[in-house]
Amino acid sequence: MSAEDLPPELVPVNGALTTVAFRRSVRAKRISLRIDTSSGGLLITLPMRASRRAGLALLQAHEGWAAEKLAALPQALRFTQGAAVPVHGVPHVIGHVPGARGGAWIEPGRILVTGEPDFLARRVTDCLKRLARQHLTAMTAQKAQAAALKPKTVRIKDTRTRWGSCAPDGTLAFCWRLICAPDYVQDYVVAHELAHLRHMNHGQHFWALTETLTPHRDAASEWLTRNGMELLRIG
Repeated sequence: MSAEDLPPELVPVNGALTTVAFRRSVRAKRISLRIDTSSGGLLITLPMRASRRAGLALLQAHEGWAAEKLAALPQALRFTQGAAVPVHGVPHVIGHVPGARGGAWIEPGRILVTGEPDFLARRVTDCLKRLARQHLTAMTAQKAQAAALKPKTVRIKDTRTRWGSCAPDGTLAFCWRLICAPDYVQDYVVAHELAHLRHMNHGQHFWALTETLTPHRDAASEWLTRNGMELLRIG
């Protein structure tokens, strides 16, 4: 759990100025470095007593790796007028209809957004989150009933590092950006997290149960390997 976010700074990484964010965490046992898909920069997580200087030393030691990963980041897909946003894997073009009412809604091939231009991105995000909540919750309920599994609840989160999670109390959580992926990918992620209700590991029995809940393990895993980073850069 993040206890304190420190001011970011611009740091040269292989000669290119890069935004580096720092986060203190009461859970962190050691300093860690990862790509921040939201900003297109880097995130250094520090234990409570670790210094910013120590974090920068870790970055310096792994500068080549960081530069390679940053260069491989796909371009961010921002929610702007005319942008083509995938919904269930199908491109939908954002259209601004300022004189209409209704916030934002989805039609075949289009996402229509009302109101002032400054609110467009937020309204598209809210619309996709609502759709993700409806669709993934329904899919979870259907699969859970068929397998006699009982999740406590389903939550939709704005995560940038994982597609889903299963808490010890049976709460399932999914990244809202999954609604942008093809249906078979969503089907696999839901099955994966449901299987964790019975097996909190990735052992043989876990995978056997997962494959009874979805026929899409291999295809979906391959799709996420190819397109996962691009998916995380949406919004």
